[in-house]
Amino acid sequence: MTPDNTVPDAREAIESIVANQPSLVVRTYSRIRFVILRQQFLEEIGQYFPRRGKVLDLGCGFGLFSLFYAKTKRDLTLVGVDLDSKRIAMATECGQRLGLTNVSYVADNALSWVGKEQFDAIYMLDLVHHLPREEVPVFLRKVHDLLRPGARLILKDVSNQPVFKRLFTLSLDRIMVGLFEPIHYWSPRELIAVLESVGFEVKRHTMNDILPYPHIVYVCQRS
Repeated sequence: MTPDNTVPDAREAIESIVANQPSLVVRTYSRIRFVILRQQFLEEIGQYFPRRGKVLDLGCGFGLFSLFYAKTKRDLTLVGVDLDSKRIAMATECGQRLGLTNVSYVADNALSWVGKEQFDAIYMLDLVHHLPREEVPVFLRKVHDLLRPGARLILKDVSNQPVFKRLFTLSLDRIMVGLFEPIHYWSPRELIAVLESVGFEVKRHTMNDILPYPHIVYVCQRS
């Protein structure tokens, strides 16, 4: 365990997070997620965070990425929200094992969760394409209102193009969530239009990957 006053390098942070998962199944899943969203990509996303302040991770799952940022950016306080109470319990346990005091978790529906304060940044990694398409504009409006003026939403998702990358991503998503959960991969043009309609100024950041994932980061600033 790394002492609280020591900031580990990114690779050490990832290894310690994987090692402190409660079961072999979750450790294996964690390893796969850190291959897909590996150190390079997490650092690309993290560059858009403030140096200090409170950051919200919506749809945090097992808390892997909020744990990563809590370990490597000690001046941030992170809050993770996810509907799955078992995953939230595991994220909380892992954070305790790692001795982290700057991250906490809430079991709730990210679509309807309303915080009691505004945040200095919010990020969502591969969440939007799992949400019902018709609910996304209303949800993004709520996210907009959870941010302080001038703060950023960092939204990482996958594009609907090129087709072979979309089909590859869809096959893996279906393995994870089954055949009946709605999945909608937004075109960048379509998603940027929605983000702008709820009040964000949007910049697009494409992450180049040797794996066939069409990653895109949308850096969205509240005016």
